[in-house]
Amino acid sequence: MSQSILDKIWSAHEILSRDGSSLVFVDRHLLHEGSHHAFAKIGEAGRKVRHPELTFGVADHYAPSSELRANAASATMIERLSVNTARHGIESFGLGDARRGIVHVAMPEQGLSLPGTIIVCGDSHTATHGAFGAFAFGIGASEVAHVLATQALWQKKPPLMKITVTGGLPFGTTAKDLALHIIATIGTGGATGHAVEYAGEAIAALSMEGRMTLCNMTIEMGARSGIVPPDETTFAWLKGRPMAPKGAAFEAAVESWKALRSDDGAAYAREVVIDAGEVAPMVTWGTSPEQVAPVTGEVPSVDPDALDYMGLSAGEALSTINIDRGFIGSCTNGRYSDLLAAARVLKGRRLAVPLLVSPGSSDVARQAEETGIAEIFREAGAEWGESGCSLCVGMNGDQVRPGERCASTSNRNFRGRQGPGARTHLMSPAMVAAAAVSGHIVDVRAIDLADLPEPVSAPDVHLEA
Repeated sequence: MSQSILDKIWSAHEILSRDGSSLVFVDRHLLHEGSHHAFAKIGEAGRKVRHPELTFGVADHYAPSSELRANAASATMIERLSVNTARHGIESFGLGDARRGIVHVAMPEQGLSLPGTIIVCGDSHTATHGAFGAFAFGIGASEVAHVLATQALWQKKPPLMKITVTGGLPFGTTAKDLALHIIATIGTGGATGHAVEYAGEAIAALSMEGRMTLCNMTIEMGARSGIVPPDETTFAWLKGRPMAPKGAAFEAAVESWKALRSDDGAAYAREVVIDAGEVAPMVTWGTSPEQVAPVTGEVPSVDPDALDYMGLSAGEALSTINIDRGFIGSCTNGRYSDLLAAARVLKGRRLAVPLLVSPGSSDVARQAEETGIAEIFREAGAEWGESGCSLCVGMNGDQVRPGERCASTSNRNFRGRQGPGARTHLMSPAMVAAAAVSGHIVDVRAIDLADLPEPVSAPDVHLEA
């Protein structure tokens, strides 16, 4: 019988099956500061962490982007993670660790996200790691405790949905625009409960960073996970990563990873075909990722409540909407290639509104410093912050003031996401940069872009502890 990539991963990890559910082995359990409830739960039960060597922590959600905005509550959360991981012998990247960053940026950099693995974390955007051909998904606090104690989890195999993206992305568009275009097409409930497998020429052409962005945003379609079958792009990106297999072990792993693709005739619960050529730079106008339109469009006459919250009127051209500030960062768009795209817009220009830049990891920040990208942001007048979730979650001292509009590279725009009363417009890094220098939403395709150095290609040189 033909098998999908999900079938292959599932069967390799299934320990036992009962009443339609399976107990599956977990290869990687990733933790951040919110895991303290789970540690308390296993402590009350007198249990230890079953496989500390397969568990990794990182301080990100509460990590301040500036010491000026640091607070006692954030410090307490970060300290709890440090104490809990140390107590159980878990490797954790705390403040000051050269490997630290947002969990969905820093862990792949280390080579912890590998094809064919099952990866879980107490964060919905764990789907990011599916870019490597892994089945990766977010779990709740009680499930985090279960994995800590057993390294396994009871799950029902989700139905598999296939999204094929044909053709190529046009100039000025990115994986973020593709994700928002898909959400606009199928809605935030269009993939509810499914694992989504991505296929097609446009997906194969994406960099690993682009694939991570797309899988990250898959959650905003209602999906459980997003998966891109591994290929030569995947293998090249992983080679030399500190915690990835080395030498002959890596070559043997690649041979096994090549089989991780769906067989001809594999069954899908639903299939959708998207024409990449129809994707334009996208901007959200409402309070849900599906309330989105091309930058050349207008605010539609739907959802009066969302329009009221956003302070917009039906018929307004998106390109006339003024913004108060911008944010570049998050697990969606905080990688070096994202900063590079924004810097191409900012080179030689000055900001019209404040812009906070929070690199996705310490290594991303290092690369940006070494190549001069960080200085481009500073010269434009941007604040160059420390790595962390920053303004994406607004729980670390970084917040948008009530009533302010923020052009943001993050993944969610619901009411209050970036602070009480904050109004968020999601878009790509280049689009945020263009808005920040213009003072209003603008089509980045109309802006001359600077020629800047491409991403550094030797990760193993700089990523050690």
